[in-house]
Amino acid sequence: MPSPARSRPPTLDEVAERAGVSRTVVSRVINNGPHVSPAKREAVEKAIRELRFTPNRAARALVTRQTGVVVLAVSGEGPEVFGDPFFAQIIVGASTALEKTELHLMLSLATPVHGRQRLKAFLQTRGADGVMLVAMRGDDPLIDIAAQSGLPTVFVGLPIHGTPPFYVDVDNAGGSRAATEHLLRNGRRRIAMITGPEDTAVGRERRRGYTEALLLAGSGPYAVQPGDFLEKGGAEAMRALLSAYPDLDAVVAANDNMAAGALRVLREAGRAVPGDVAVVGFDDLPVAVHTDPKLTTVHQPVQALGREAARMLIDLLDGARPEPFILPTRMVVRESA
Repeated sequence: MPSPARSRPPTLDEVAERAGVSRTVVSRVINNGPHVSPAKREAVEKAIRELRFTPNRAARALVTRQTGVVVLAVSGEGPEVFGDPFFAQIIVGASTALEKTELHLMLSLATPVHGRQRLKAFLQTRGADGVMLVAMRGDDPLIDIAAQSGLPTVFVGLPIHGTPPFYVDVDNAGGSRAATEHLLRNGRRRIAMITGPEDTAVGRERRRGYTEALLLAGSGPYAVQPGDFLEKGGAEAMRALLSAYPDLDAVVAANDNMAAGALRVLREAGRAVPGDVAVVGFDDLPVAVHTDPKLTTVHQPVQALGREAARMLIDLLDGARPEPFILPTRMVVRESA
């Protein structure tokens, strides 16, 4: 039976209590999120009907002073960062999660100095309800800016220092380990790596996976060359590796952009891929099927990173305390290795 008339609308807590679940579960059902059993979903939907609960964020904003805006902030040197397929997929995923809410997504490119100051001023005036931080490097000022704002904050990828309470990441070390093990199983023994930036957690974790795979196989890292996640940087790193280690027979690149640069240099040097040198990337972005040969790579669910980060932020705004989690990776075998 419907509950008797009341002077105020029912709350999320009352729905959770009626359904016998947590606020997080209620929020995930309302926002069509994953990781909810059919039984719990049915109980929540029943409680919503009985209490006549309406998840109207716009109406709640009048009371809570919420703005209906969440920020996706990225550090970068220029607007071209949003043209990178990785960040584009993050944006698509976050937008998808917000479609059924009344939250609006604002993109912020926090370029050095001016961009950061502008974002800091915006957050301090409570222009947004929450923040998602993407691809933080080193002691990025954005981390402190978000912390000082006091707004709910979700990290897309772990920062290099400390572990924030709310984050979504992928198994970077496991994916890189799988890539190296794939090469070992195919008889490669002189396996080099083009790493990501050392001031990023993702760069360090992917290097760690490569190192662990070789140590477990009874050898140490053969050759490591730093990279910057850009195709040009991958090409420069590949030239340096060929000069110092001309007998290498495989390369693990910490992302697909650098792998594409490495393939170009190997072709220019007359090295057959995979005959002379096998190449594996990481990401499984569209570039992986446009290289020559097509790139064997580690698939990471990039859209899911953005989607789950946005869902986590929605949970926080609804008063829940969601658990951080790591998304799995998998090998995608094509022609380059």
